Amino acid sequence: MSEEGSLGVDNSPRFVSNLTKNTLALILAGERGSSLGALTDWRAKSAVPFGGKFRIIDFCLSNCLNSGIRRIGILTQYKAHSLIRHVQLGWGFLRGELSEFIELLPAQQRMNTSWYQGTADAIFQNIDILHAHRPRYVLILTGDHIYKMDYGQMLAEHVQNQADMTVACVDVPLEEAKAFNVMTVNHEDRVTAFTEDPTPSPGNPGRALASMGIYIFDTEFLCAQLIRDADSHDSSHDFGKDVIPYMVPHYRVMAHRFRNSCVNRAEGDLCYWRDVSTVDAYWKANIDLVQVTPDLDLYDGRWPIWTFQEQLPPAKFIFDDDGRRGVALDSTVSGGCIISGATVRRSLLFSNVRMDDGSTLVEDSVILPNVGIGEGVRLRKAIVGKGTLIPPGLVVGENPEEDTRRFHRTPGGVTLITPGMLGQHLHFAR
Repeated sequence: MSEEGSLGVDNSPRFVSNLTKNTLALILAGERGSSLGALTDWRAKSAVPFGGKFRIIDFCLSNCLNSGIRRIGILTQYKAHSLIRHVQLGWGFLRGELSEFIELLPAQQRMNTSWYQGTADAIFQNIDILHAHRPRYVLILTGDHIYKMDYGQMLAEHVQNQADMTVACVDVPLEEAKAFNVMTVNHEDRVTAFTEDPTPSPGNPGRALASMGIYIFDTEFLCAQLIRDADSHDSSHDFGKDVIPYMVPHYRVMAHRFRNSCVNRAEGDLCYWRDVSTVDAYWKANIDLVQVTPDLDLYDGRWPIWTFQEQLPPAKFIFDDDGRRGVALDSTVSGGCIISGATVRRSLLFSNVRMDDGSTLVEDSVILPNVGIGEGVRLRKAIVGKGTLIPPGLVVGENPEEDTRRFHRTPGGVTLITPGMLGQHLHFAR
């Protein structure tokens, strides 16, 4: 198999080859992600902003691009306008004449009169499109995780193992495994059990192998399994609940360990993978990025994260008077922000955040795009939703009972504030 060197000064190989060029990636991006609360009231989970300038879906899309997979379909369903607009604005640079594309595949009732009923049904309802593209392999991804991964390595293992299906897995603490499908493997990493129960790994009772929701199939084999599952009246038509558990005793299902293909910030680092399915997890993953040396390196030119790059002026910090100084400490501040006479500490600000002269303090907070913060505001351990106008004098993060009454306060003590909670109904403006 031919290999290409990576970008930049690093000479480690990337698995860009005929395998990746013969692969179609299908990204499941139709989930609401209800555990994120009001953050997904008007957008799918994969379209939620992350990291100061990205959307969550940018990570698996960038992994595809950096891995040499440039034929991609995105399956959408729940409130997809924000996601569709982001993909159209930021991912239109692939070249159709070179057989590169990103196709948006909304639920269209192509095979029956229902919308997508499960993850397997979503692929089944696009089986005619799958046949039309004629890929040798199909890579199925979820569009709502944060990680950097070379899918070419997983493809190479799939072929080398002569697998019918390969499932990517990550090692997690047993107490966290209940949120995922969990697998048991034998000495050659063949999957022997696939369940929703948190089963400990053999020889390591405190850990479990969790499915990452990343699957590779040979195309014809996948189509046969989708048709079989669609004909089953007892199935919920989901990969994790139905398709994979059926396949494990009948076919050669192999596990691919994430450590073999993760793209690390530096040699020897732990592999970074985050499921930001709750408000607390979302807040923590964003706040982690303002650390001096975060586990997720967004400054690595060897494996860039691509996105829609809005044209904005640089961030601006104004006034240098005592008691009226615009500063940001241990923070990330995006383009278009104006910090006027305010102090920002250990916080992440997305684009076009405006803080009025006299805005006192923002600490340990995630401020989404187009937020305005009035004079005399104090925000601690908060997430402020896109387009929110924080009124002058508002104090959040100092009185838990008051925060719970007015806003959404999580078990981890994070306060989520959205326009609707302040009576600012942006989506119904006239």
